[in-house]
Amino acid sequence: MKLAIAQLNLMVGAIEANAERVIELANRLAAEGVDLVVFPELTLVGYPPEDLLLRHECLQRVETALARIREQVCGITLVLGYPGERDGARYNLAAAIRDGELLCEYRKRELPNYSVFDEKRYFAAGEDTGLFEQGDLRFALVVCEDIWVDTPVREAAAAGAQVVLTLNGSPYYRGKVRERERLVGKLAARHGVSLVYVNQVGGQDELVFDGASFVCAADGRVALRCVQFEEAVEVFDIDAGGAPAMRPLPPWLDDLEEVWRALVCGVRDYVGKNGFHGVVLGLSGGIDSALTLALAVDALGARNVEVVSMPSRYTAEISNADAAEQARRLGVDYLSIPIEPAFQALLDMLAEPFAGRPMDVTEENIQARIRGLLLMAISNKSGRMLLTTGNKSEMSVGYATLYGDMNGGFAPLKDVPKTLVFALARWRNREVEVIPERVITRPPSAELRPDQQDTDSLPPYEVLDEIIERFVERDESVEEIVAATGFDRAEVERMTRLVLRAEYKRRQAAPGIKITARAFGRDWRYPIVNGC
Repeated sequence: MKLAIAQLNLMVGAIEANAERVIELANRLAAEGVDLVVFPELTLVGYPPEDLLLRHECLQRVETALARIREQVCGITLVLGYPGERDGARYNLAAAIRDGELLCEYRKRELPNYSVFDEKRYFAAGEDTGLFEQGDLRFALVVCEDIWVDTPVREAAAAGAQVVLTLNGSPYYRGKVRERERLVGKLAARHGVSLVYVNQVGGQDELVFDGASFVCAADGRVALRCVQFEEAVEVFDIDAGGAPAMRPLPPWLDDLEEVWRALVCGVRDYVGKNGFHGVVLGLSGGIDSALTLALAVDALGARNVEVVSMPSRYTAEISNADAAEQARRLGVDYLSIPIEPAFQALLDMLAEPFAGRPMDVTEENIQARIRGLLLMAISNKSGRMLLTTGNKSEMSVGYATLYGDMNGGFAPLKDVPKTLVFALARWRNREVEVIPERVITRPPSAELRPDQQDTDSLPPYEVLDEIIERFVERDESVEEIVAATGFDRAEVERMTRLVLRAEYKRRQAAPGIKITARAFGRDWRYPIVNGC
């Protein structure tokens, strides 16, 4: 029997367009002699649909699209996911359909309600096993979280299933891909079933889905693996006992390339799916904006990227030179707008209320907000989305200016710690140096006052990033962090207080791409007002 994996980049809410893709692909595969094709979780509505599911019209559109698929696809068994109301409740469903006949409709049993997931808000949990037969084989359906516990697959195997088909909307974070394969391989071997794992691919808001669909034989070995971060349709054979044919596996991406591909995918889909024809960003001569520019060019192409340098009285000449040089190397449109006239004009306007008061962070923020104003104006006039360039380290402790450098529609580096920014910059330069070496080696500075460096306000980034990882991603206490690292207790306390105090800024920040186990956004839900 010939089976196919349909690892697709679907758009949330584009129900009719998603259905058309299913119909077109299924009929093409049927003509090529494929017997069964498996699509991802919630194929028709896209994942995650969130509160779209609360609109009755959304479910009506799904039912209309499903009826159309049943009418227009023949000669192949379709396995796909969709939401639906059954017996007075809403379920996350997976179905097997052949020649218009519903062979099986399975209700997802395990509803994740942690990290980025909130499925108990939308769905009721199913209880039954989803089985159907084709030829001499018995198949079972499960959906995503069902494989992270033992029971659904164990019960399917006990009911005689030889092949388990799992439909997934599993978002990416570092290290998760290999974890999935290990888990599924052990599950397949434990219950003696082949397991076909189909995941979606592409960016949706702050989530990126890496694809990486695969097939495990009943002994736990991986028989087939799809590429990451690209659409793929893979056809493979299974024998009369349900065993998949083995084939050579593509190598894993290394860690930095995997992160880079995730960021590129997230930028490309967020900009493109929102209907923008390009992006604009401020290029300071520092490493964050340099890395953001390289990402934008890889995601969208140089002709769709515009950069603006906005030097002030405190900007070093080498910053101006490095910004211009990177723009030249990457072939993007480059514009320089000095902010001194606007800065001086505002200082003059504020002379009376500021009289007798020393210069402080207020004047620094004015510079950042002038730049934010200029970039938003160019974004509005050009129709290009503004990318903001801040990283996770800065967003953690509030080292950013509201309505200034935080302005933008999307923040590609929002979940990228500063130490990883440096590593990615060196990785991107491995073959062709697109980021001038001096940008990477110079001490980081916001250049908002004379001789300013980040370490004036923050510990070294190697220290800060470990504190953030332990406090934000692992929920470790100050005591646990100090015991594990030996860092100065007062410094750890100061940084963790800054993390909690900066929540009001993060609530107003642009969305960004999740690449760590716990990102700011839907993954982190702290009260703005708190007594911690």
